Amino acid sequence: MLTALPTLDALLAAHAGSLGEDATGYRHHAYRVANFYWQLAPGDADALEKLSIAVAFHDLGIWTAGTFDYLPPSRVLARDYLHQTGKAAWMVEVDAMIECHHKVMRTPAGTSPAVEAFRRADWIDVSLGVRRFGLTRRAVRDVMAAFPDAGFHRRLAELTLTRLRHHPVDPLPMVRW
Repeated sequence: MLTALPTLDALLAAHAGSLGEDATGYRHHAYRVANFYWQLAPGDADALEKLSIAVAFHDLGIWTAGTFDYLPPSRVLARDYLHQTGKAAWMVEVDAMIECHHKVMRTPAGTSPAVEAFRRADWIDVSLGVRRFGLTRRAVRDVMAAFPDAGFHRRLAELTLTRLRHHPVDPLPMVRW
């Protein structure tokens, strides 16, 4: 099980002020998604580093930009980080992982397998394991036990209800078909 990802931890620490009281919940969500991804599509050191970056930034715009339409600001944060760290070559894949992680349908043929694995991993967590994409109930349960919810799903429900009240026609702007 992935329990210590230095890049992920450093990025979350750098944004702890924006995350505030949601820091633990977001960290646990990120680690759950990383673990589900790694069970679906294990890879090499570069794949793990890309995963760490994508999972750190994928929902971060909720807190850094203060919006539930968070995919654009989350992608900007990731792109800026990749440029600053000399990893711009990874931008297309990391950006697609963030952009497509709320797609309801499978990513199109020809899309990087990492993008689809990331989409599935996030859905496993957001659905509380209802969608498992081939992972066993025990595998999902073990990850969830290692990284408890810490209020993350409750926070998502609160944000969704707030967005629904203010934007009843477009309550979930991050969802892609």
